[in-house]
Amino acid sequence: MNVSEGRDAGVLAALADAAGDDLLDVHTDPDHHRSVLTLVGEQAPRAVATRAIERIDLRRHEGVHPRFGAVDVVPFVPLRDATLADALSARDDFARWAAATLDLPCFLYGPGRTLPEVRRGAFTRFGPDLGPPAAHRSAGAVAVGARPLLVAYNLWLAEPDLDRAKAVASMVRSAPVRTLGLAVGDHVMVSCNLVDPLHVGPAEVWDAVAAHAEIARAELVGLVPEAVLRATPEARWTRLDLAADRTIEARLAATGH
Repeated sequence: MNVSEGRDAGVLAALADAAGDDLLDVHTDPDHHRSVLTLVGEQAPRAVATRAIERIDLRRHEGVHPRFGAVDVVPFVPLRDATLADALSARDDFARWAAATLDLPCFLYGPGRTLPEVRRGAFTRFGPDLGPPAAHRSAGAVAVGARPLLVAYNLWLAEPDLDRAKAVASMVRSAPVRTLGLAVGDHVMVSCNLVDPLHVGPAEVWDAVAAHAEIARAELVGLVPEAVLRATPEARWTRLDLAADRTIEARLAATGH
């Protein structure tokens, strides 16, 4: 779950408190002014969304990462024995709830429409799937999705050249790797979503970017599936910002789920 707050520790603590024991991880970036909360189940996203609408005003928001909502993206991902059909059901239930309870315009993504397509077309080429036709005054809109596991991953370049970062992002972009070149403070990054991480994972995208530009460091955003970690040579874990305790499975075990 991605929320448009990455600077106010009090707001972030309130969101974490709302999630309770169903919170597995929080990744915060003040330059992006954005946080990624990894949650379990269907109730925690509702509790966090309710708190976020109360505490986040998008009209005063400035950040590097594209966004159109205080609660910007809520993806439902099947784990263990769950299926994509289960995730689609959870997606639709959440969107109906958010539209009715929070008065949020909800754009659905998943099979047939991607999140980038929603960002490009929302309120221009198409309207919300559920909820009011116009953006919420302070909270904007929300993209609610159902998708398989992906890995969010940033590669910071050694040279702070935004044009170069955008060019590299374009060169390594593919069906399994969605990329943006972004300026973050005095630095630049190639921001990646690895949508098929078992075939193109952190090591592969590092090598692809390194073929075009020197990399200063890697940054895993949130958690990684254990299968992706095990498919990566252990000797590379530290440099790739991976670790055994940063897998979804390890956090589920640690929190008793």
